Amino acid sequence: MTVIGTVGLPGSGKGEAAEVARELGVPVVTMGDVIRRECRDRGLDPASHHGEIAQALREEDGPAAIAERSLPLIEERLADEGTDTVLVDGLRSDVELDAFRDRFGDDFHLLSIEAPFEVRRERITDRGRDDTEDGESLRERDERELGFGMGEAMERADVTIENTDTLERFRRRIRTVFDEGPEAVR
Repeated sequence: MTVIGTVGLPGSGKGEAAEVARELGVPVVTMGDVIRRECRDRGLDPASHHGEIAQALREEDGPAAIAERSLPLIEERLADEGTDTVLVDGLRSDVELDAFRDRFGDDFHLLSIEAPFEVRRERITDRGRDDTEDGESLRERDERELGFGMGEAMERADVTIENTDTLERFRRRIRTVFDEGPEAVR
């Protein structure tokens, strides 16, 4: 069994890594889906309340709340889909990292996907979004994410992938992670 998590600031390439995983038939558990589901359960629009509900869940149920809600989803994918690998998209903190390492031990590997601010802002703009989401600038989003402990999680990652080259080169490196293991891209 292998559980691979991704961590990175908005626009770094986590979604693209998840897309590569899906293309390879690797199930993906997106932690943001847990938050979107909670928004809907509370009668709120996920597009407008994502950050607010992420913070609320952590305040109500502790800093590992989203990871803990993701664990059963990961285990279901491992059991139901006949696979021995799952990608967990979008860790936000060192506490979440600890929750996954506690559950999966040495079978859990964290990839930190990184790119400079200007590159990430350009990508977000190219996706048809401006520098704001829900009235929050990219800098504000970065500060919020880093406030959850994302920086600490990124520092503790098993592998760091700099996503500053072409999209195809990045996708090749992600495929290598799944084909040869995370250690192959160090």
